[in-house]
Amino acid sequence: MFTSFSLNIKGRLISWNRPAVMGILNVTPDSFYADSRAFENESTDRQAARLIEEGADMIDIGGYSSRPGADDVCPDEELRRLEQGIAAVRRLNADIPISVDTFRADVALKAVTQLGADIINDISGGTLDDKMIEVVASTHAPYIMMHMRGTPADMQQHTDYTDVTCEVVDWLSRQLAQFSLAGAGDIIIDPGFGFSKTTDQNFEMLASLPLFNSLGRPILVGVSRKSMIYKSLDITPAESLNGTTVINTLALERGASILRVHDVAAARQAVKLVGLTNNQKYC
Repeated sequence: MFTSFSLNIKGRLISWNRPAVMGILNVTPDSFYADSRAFENESTDRQAARLIEEGADMIDIGGYSSRPGADDVCPDEELRRLEQGIAAVRRLNADIPISVDTFRADVALKAVTQLGADIINDISGGTLDDKMIEVVASTHAPYIMMHMRGTPADMQQHTDYTDVTCEVVDWLSRQLAQFSLAGAGDIIIDPGFGFSKTTDQNFEMLASLPLFNSLGRPILVGVSRKSMIYKSLDITPAESLNGTTVINTLALERGASILRVHDVAAARQAVKLVGLTNNQKYC
């Protein structure tokens, strides 16, 4: 069951009384889902407009693809891409919360303090850059803490769990304690579907998603068009919208607070219908 949550966005308290939908804006030429790539200015503007028109509650901008085998991107180029994406969103909407998808502390700091980003989304949960805790604490930016073992290049070599859900919950609990002691504020947890987990482990975590509520934080679920869907169904990422909606619906029933998606309209529909099923009329 959904629990309402709020985030302090640079002194502005924003509350959600229904699950939020985070739209994905990839300013990259090599993200795993080709239709989500918005590398040129025109395509970035078009993608940003679509996400906002479809009703995104927040937008997550990435300048560094985390798929296995993706090209390395230097910090300056990553910042240039993030700046392009943030500018495109801000031309359309001055107030929508913007998240930056980066594991680099210096990139996160500049994105929040200079480029106008609001939220830091770190796929490594602070393990790939030990300065990330300091940045999160000093900026007071809401932080999305995702679980991953290793790096995007080798993460699928680190799937040796005894009990994947319990081990991920335990790891997140320990990271939360470290960030909280450093003075970090709002933290959102992300189990890390598709990152250092096998397909079976992804579905095991989904089935056990209510266990993550023990951490007392909003839960972000990011399964949009991922391999746990398209490999299970023997289809392509482009054909995975229906499967994504099914998994998102199951996640909502199990307490997800935020859905991170490529397809905002479909996710908003899932949120509304799940709300009606639970006698909650979400706007």
